Amino acid sequence: MPPESQHTEWKAAWHDDHLRWVCGFANAEGGRLEIGRNDRGVIVGLADASKLLEYLPNKIRDVLGVLVAVNLHQSEGRDWLEIVVEAYPNPINLRGRYYQRSGSTLQELKGAALDRFLLRKQGRTWDGVPVPRVGLADLAPAALEAFRQRARRAGRVEPSTLTEPNAALLEKLQLLEGDYLKRAALLLFHSEPSRFFPGAFVKIGYFDRTGELVYHDEVQGDLFGQVDRTLDLLLTKYLKAAITYEGVQRIERFPMPRAALREAVLNALVHRDYAVGAPVQIRVYADCLKLWNPVVLPEGWTFAKLLGLHASHPYNPSVANAFFRGGEIEAWGRGIQRIFEECKAADTPAPDLQLDGHDLWTEFPFGADYMAAMDLAERRSTPELAGQVPSEIGGDAESLTAAGLRQLAAQTGQVTGQVTGQVANALARFFGEPRSAREIQSALGLRQRENFVDRFLNPWIAHGVLERTIPDKPRSRLQKYRLTAAGRKIITPNSPP
Repeated sequence: MPPESQHTEWKAAWHDDHLRWVCGFANAEGGRLEIGRNDRGVIVGLADASKLLEYLPNKIRDVLGVLVAVNLHQSEGRDWLEIVVEAYPNPINLRGRYYQRSGSTLQELKGAALDRFLLRKQGRTWDGVPVPRVGLADLAPAALEAFRQRARRAGRVEPSTLTEPNAALLEKLQLLEGDYLKRAALLLFHSEPSRFFPGAFVKIGYFDRTGELVYHDEVQGDLFGQVDRTLDLLLTKYLKAAITYEGVQRIERFPMPRAALREAVLNALVHRDYAVGAPVQIRVYADCLKLWNPVVLPEGWTFAKLLGLHASHPYNPSVANAFFRGGEIEAWGRGIQRIFEECKAADTPAPDLQLDGHDLWTEFPFGADYMAAMDLAERRSTPELAGQVPSEIGGDAESLTAAGLRQLAAQTGQVTGQVTGQVANALARFFGEPRSAREIQSALGLRQRENFVDRFLNPWIAHGVLERTIPDKPRSRLQKYRLTAAGRKIITPNSPP
């Protein structure tokens, strides 16, 4: 006897509470509820089978609005009933509660799961739902203009469309429903989408070897900006590049290819389940980077299919379409494959993907070569270990200054900690004279001024690490910045004064 399954459930006797199973089958793929079998599938018989044969179709119809076939069977002189339930295209509820068959279990749908279920039954997607009391005037003009620039470079939107008013552009992107903006429009072009969807941001944290959080950042704003700022933070503050030299050529290598990291961040933000109120989380450790986001696989998909070749089936099609038109993603369902291909081409370890329910974890382990290079770099910057480092491990003032600025940012606001070694010396030399904001941003290698000001300059000033040379005119074009006494304490005593 085959066991209970997605399509089969056994009950020894009938109780009206079993209407939940009928409801669950109707909301899933259909199935059979067999009455008169015990939980091992053995037929135990029904004394009132003839009465139930008439009672059950009417009861199920009246309570659930579902028409079922009830068949009487007999085995070894014992009567039993088979209730055949078809899958219904509309949602079925039992006294206001929704149930669904999942494997051999019955699930009551609540919260985000119920929301997804109802939308799917209505032929809608989460990001396609209209939002009241929000209009075009609430969207960020800078985000819309940035999209136009992306789309112009990508060539995936008609040039004439990009010159039209915002309303026409959003209409072409299918982000309007009548007079209402869809949820996708707020994610893509509102300056604070987390006001409407609590989890619509990114949280990044650096953890030490004991698992304790050392420092962290939150990335808010429109989705395109979140992608850019998240990558900028990861590559300038959280991940260190291993520096080696081939002759006079300086080789800078991150623990994973930038293209693979970018694809992972894009996948997490474009395809995540925004009905879940938790943000995308990125945890950086000394030996790996872990990225978490909530996902919902297309109906009938397995995790194996997600990892293999598959057609594009985005959970947020309106969001994905905008990112495609902006040249940020491809429309062929190859995001995960591209991550693996980029890692293979760069000869870095393949990422490890794990799906636990709706939790998708993507882990990039740091390879042995990278870890060895970072160990050598650490030894080189530590005076007592410097003699153990081969002379071919090089560095220049530019890279040492950038490393020092990143370490200064990491130590800002911490109770203890210092910038040490040659990076400290380079940092002290760099601040040997006051520096403009542009000079500091350039030394860090940052492209976006907003990221530099929010993540570096403002915290340094707020914590008294840097001070303005013209404090009473903070916006002066002649404004420069210098280390305070507190800032110099972060640099070790062996640094030049």
